[in-house]
Amino acid sequence: MTSYEFMRWLTFPLMTTHLVTVRNDLKRLLKSGVSTGKPLSILDVGGRKSPYTINLPAAVTLLDVPQEAGTKEALNLGFTDSILTTIQKKRSNITDVIIQDMTQSTLPDYSYDAVVSIEVIEHVEADDLFVKHIAQVIKKGGWAYFTTPNGDFIKNEGPGKNPDHVRHYTRQELHDLLSLYFETVDVHYAVSTGKYRVWSLQSLKSSNPVRIMKSLLGTVVNRFQSKGVETRMEHTAHLVAVAYK
Repeated sequence: MTSYEFMRWLTFPLMTTHLVTVRNDLKRLLKSGVSTGKPLSILDVGGRKSPYTINLPAAVTLLDVPQEAGTKEALNLGFTDSILTTIQKKRSNITDVIIQDMTQSTLPDYSYDAVVSIEVIEHVEADDLFVKHIAQVIKKGGWAYFTTPNGDFIKNEGPGKNPDHVRHYTRQELHDLLSLYFETVDVHYAVSTGKYRVWSLQSLKSSNPVRIMKSLLGTVVNRFQSKGVETRMEHTAHLVAVAYK
């Protein structure tokens, strides 16, 4: 474990409800698989500096597009030279880093045990190709894990529109898309919305102690509020989907 991974592990209980939900889900999925005596291979699509697969007992390949000037640069999306030169020093479970657009994937079929794609698909114009290529690289019996904003409740329109989001899926829309390429699909809601979630998203690096305490309080309360919301369309921030080959 690197020092970076140790600090991530140490501060994990303080992280947002979304991050904790994803990490716990991935741990359960990894444990539920058939043991082969070696780590499962995971393709983290849009992974970049993804905290979601840090310290997981898996062989992780990070895949992302190159960062380009414009919206991607402004929102700090995609790979840069500086990220590529430091990421493998920080992460002990990274086996490869690939700069590629998943909608134009050249990866071999059946080359990974699982794929993780966290808050990525809403950025993708050609979402059908995106899901198709993800399904193709997964081995038989493997799975894909997605999260994306809950389009049943959070509409990407008006003055608050995110310029880099192509669409927000409803639960049914996401289920229907994934079902085109996967045999079994489960989509459910996650993370309660409201002021405590907003508080929890504030940076812990702030030099303002009041803001830090507010963020920690928001995290604790939002974690409690988010229990048992899997079927609640209203006032939930995310969709979580697990799709099995």
